[in-house]
Amino acid sequence: MTTPKILANRFREVILNGTWIANTNFKNELENLDWKIAKTKFQNLNTIAILAQHIHYYISGINRVFLGGDLDIRDIYSFDFEEMKLEVDWKNFLTKFWADAEEFASLTEKMTAENLNEYFVDEKYQTYLRNIDAMIEHSYYHLGQIVLIKKMLKHTA
Repeated sequence: MTTPKILANRFREVILNGTWIANTNFKNELENLDWKIAKTKFQNLNTIAILAQHIHYYISGINRVFLGGDLDIRDIYSFDFEEMKLEVDWKNFLTKFWADAEEFASLTEKMTAENLNEYFVDEKYQTYLRNIDAMIEHSYYHLGQIVLIKKMLKHTA
């Protein structure tokens, strides 16, 4: 199996369908989650919805670069989202999240080994490989937070 295919599969595992590393994934944790729970604040932690949107923000931004666009995402804005006021907002977000995640995986899969070793936009951002790996690791980090917040909310209900 090629490195791009391995990376794409690892990304799908954390977002869409895997259980090997964390015994769960974003889709498993969010798909049937009541939207009111997703936007419930627990102490000073981010909400589940904000964490999911945060990960989606980076996936969407990196997809634009993969498709030849500019890198227009900034860390300073990566937690700034409008509050979801209706269940349909949550459902629409999830639909977009899953579609953009699959696009990320598909675009990764189509890369060559040479592409992976090219600089991602600018030398200061290192290589495509480094950024794809970072996206996977970043996703696992926030997936862990989501799982813990869900447990804490369940015990306070």
